[in-house]
Amino acid sequence: MIERYTLPEMGRIWTEHAKFQSWLKVEIAACEANYSLGKIPEDALQEIRLKAKFEESRIKEIEKEVKHDVIAFLTNINEYVGDSGRYIHVGMTSSDVLDTGLSLQLKDSCKLLLEEIEKLENGVRLLARKHKNTLMIGRSHAIHGEPISFGFKLAGWLAEILRDKKRLLNLKESISIGQISGAMGTYANTNPEIEKITCDLLDLKPDTASTQVISRDRHAEYVQTIALVGASLDRFATEIRNLQRTDVLEVEEGFSKGQKGSSAMPHKRNPIRSERVSGLSRILRSYVVTALENVPLWHERDISHSSNERIMLPDVSICLHFMLREMQEIINNLEVYPENMFKNLNIYGGVIFSQKVLLLLVEKGLSREKAYSLVQKNAHQAWNNENGNFKKNIEKDQEIMKLVTENDLKECFDPNIHLNNLNVIWEKLSI
Repeated sequence: MIERYTLPEMGRIWTEHAKFQSWLKVEIAACEANYSLGKIPEDALQEIRLKAKFEESRIKEIEKEVKHDVIAFLTNINEYVGDSGRYIHVGMTSSDVLDTGLSLQLKDSCKLLLEEIEKLENGVRLLARKHKNTLMIGRSHAIHGEPISFGFKLAGWLAEILRDKKRLLNLKESISIGQISGAMGTYANTNPEIEKITCDLLDLKPDTASTQVISRDRHAEYVQTIALVGASLDRFATEIRNLQRTDVLEVEEGFSKGQKGSSAMPHKRNPIRSERVSGLSRILRSYVVTALENVPLWHERDISHSSNERIMLPDVSICLHFMLREMQEIINNLEVYPENMFKNLNIYGGVIFSQKVLLLLVEKGLSREKAYSLVQKNAHQAWNNENGNFKKNIEKDQEIMKLVTENDLKECFDPNIHLNNLNVIWEKLSI
């Protein structure tokens, strides 16, 4: 991921140094496990603990010759450790180090993503609580439907964020898997107890049945889950972009002092951060196919997954981390315009209350078909008419008015009625 979208906390997890450090953790933990089973002398373990280190440039230098990054890594470590290095990597295969080390990076990434999504959860909940009764129009097909509140809209976002948080929690458990099972994964050259102890030391669980790699369905789940969380953020960002349109202008991204919206048009205040979130979400979704294609490796293992994972897994982790932080700041600085919401709500003289009038007429004894016809006629006469007024049309319709009272109509055109049953939502979400 380019530096522009890399926040330092997540970026540090995916550096070359961090990758090698995770490999070193695995190798030392495996040595600890072998020592506990009497396979390594204590003095050798102490020397490994004290001297085992690496130098990135030296690893790259060795790799140019051996064409194998794990061998280059082990060769470099042994240059520091000396004779006790013969106890390192005993009975292991490269994927034991690669995949278990990668799991450490993925687990740490999940921790950061969970921290960020909890902050977003708190921000959305606070904004929803503030606007529980802020009336606005609900839209379907982008067309005015019936009244809702802005808090209700945010409640839908909050519910989705909570599902996404649960998905990330489940993902963290699913990806926190290690293997020290050797070539083909059969434990032919290593005691299965070594795997168990090593994974315990690393706070991982041993894989149920690794082959020579941890099966890539786990990594596909990682990418798909990240893409799904990103799609949620895209949904919120797209809604903000729509509500910020000049002809709607019900919310607006915060606009900081000195900020410029356009090089040519000084009046512009564009939803650039929401557009950024939408754009980056496309990157996340684009990796899903690659992750799924990594699942069917040949036989017990090949490395067709390896090259793309070196790009894909850092990219999706860093990208979603940035997007979550970006969405937090959008929410925390969002400008909300209740007056514009109310103005848009009442366009064409309350035409959005057509269902209430329909139900009233049915209650008064008309067939649904007849009632629908009467209400639709009056609604369409108001619709897209600069001076259109649905309520006045109803009041002039003698066929309707002989059945209803002014008080009946007053209740039909009261937008607050539409919020009466929302307590069930507020209670579910602690808003």
